[in-house]
Amino acid sequence: MYYTGFADEAAVGIADQIRATKELGWKYIESRAIDGCNIHDLPEEKFEEVVAALQNSGVEINCFGSAVANWGWDPLKEEDYLKTTEQLKRALVRMKRLNCRMLRGMSFRAAWDRPAFDPEIEANVFRKVNELVKMCEDAGVLYLHENCNNYGGMSWKHTLKLLDHVKSPNFKLVFDTGNPVLNFDRSNGDALEKVQSSWEFYRNVREFIYYVHIKDAIFMGRSESGGFNKAQFTFAGEGEGDVVRIVTDLLKNGYDGGFSMEPHMKQVFHDADGKRNDAERYENYIEYGRRFMKLVEDAKASLAR
Repeated sequence: MYYTGFADEAAVGIADQIRATKELGWKYIESRAIDGCNIHDLPEEKFEEVVAALQNSGVEINCFGSAVANWGWDPLKEEDYLKTTEQLKRALVRMKRLNCRMLRGMSFRAAWDRPAFDPEIEANVFRKVNELVKMCEDAGVLYLHENCNNYGGMSWKHTLKLLDHVKSPNFKLVFDTGNPVLNFDRSNGDALEKVQSSWEFYRNVREFIYYVHIKDAIFMGRSESGGFNKAQFTFAGEGEGDVVRIVTDLLKNGYDGGFSMEPHMKQVFHDADGKRNDAERYENYIEYGRRFMKLVEDAKASLAR
């Protein structure tokens, strides 16, 4: 078992992302944005600077937090598919350079205004995800699907259906503990009435989980846009994401993978007070990581009793 995290939630630049990681005593970063740009979209010169900084520090990228097939891409638009395919091509080249084998991917935008199990949406999602996963398989990379604001994140039934239609040893699940709190439960149809249960989602996909994102939140109301609902993000174990229960169950069943922090509690604000906000962001990430490590030790102690 090891710890990692989306270090762009600690700092904008790679130097401070590395500093936060080492301050926590960790070896890994799940890389997403560096200087406000996803790692697969960085200019080549900037990417080489990132590679050098990592090599000099001893910190490694364990997973590419890519934007491949995320909520920005419509499953019915071929031009969107072509654009996200180009993202994946760039990511695979850079992953080889960094000796990174795991990529966080998704299953295209969740269709909140269409039936929960829409045949047209499903046909496109299954075909396109299969093709993206095949690209990863050919490159020796694992495509880890996250239960986010996407087809597979609409419910645990959608995730299982996706697994039934994407038959590749390189297709795995990354389970995010907090995302169910943010999404309506579409497991039984089209009603947008209740959010998902993290524990129920986890329990139904547990055997397929390869990697875990740690996030927690409290549901704060319905979104006007039909996407993510309103939420107050909290430290792990203080929200409605069943984090303690899930982590304890994972450890009880021999989970030995990564726990990746994604606090979502602080943001960067481009204003005159930016330095103070940068400091708060950094400190929050450190506290989040330390609190989660304590949560894990407490869970281990409870299992030993």
